[in-house]
Amino acid sequence: MPPVTLATALQVVIGLGLLNVWLLRSSIATAYRGGDATSLKEEFAAYGLGSGMFALVGTLKVGSAIALLVGLWVPELVLPAAVVVTVLMVGALAMHAKVKDPALKSLPAFCMLAMSGTLVIGTVSGT
Repeated sequence: MPPVTLATALQVVIGLGLLNVWLLRSSIATAYRGGDATSLKEEFAAYGLGSGMFALVGTLKVGSAIALLVGLWVPELVLPAAVVVTVLMVGALAMHAKVKDPALKSLPAFCMLAMSGTLVIGTVSGT
């Protein structure tokens, strides 16, 4: 097992967080769903995004989550996965703004953006 650093902690938190949302909680209502949605599919519909975008984003998020976790042993995977998550979180914040969600609904996306952005900066700078 690699040593525990801020980077490895972020990889685990981001990776497991994304897998939790997309594989375990995708059909469960939460206080953070956009608009009046009670599932991820409804949330994408509330944003005006179709099933193709739902599948694309889901694939990118699950794939990035797995890459971040595997990146604990294969560090070359970390930067591209963290960049993808960062870009997707910017998009998530834009979608929350599009439907005029209260700030609280954007909190998880903002936190994931902060963590993935920190991981990108740390990976690029070698810290």
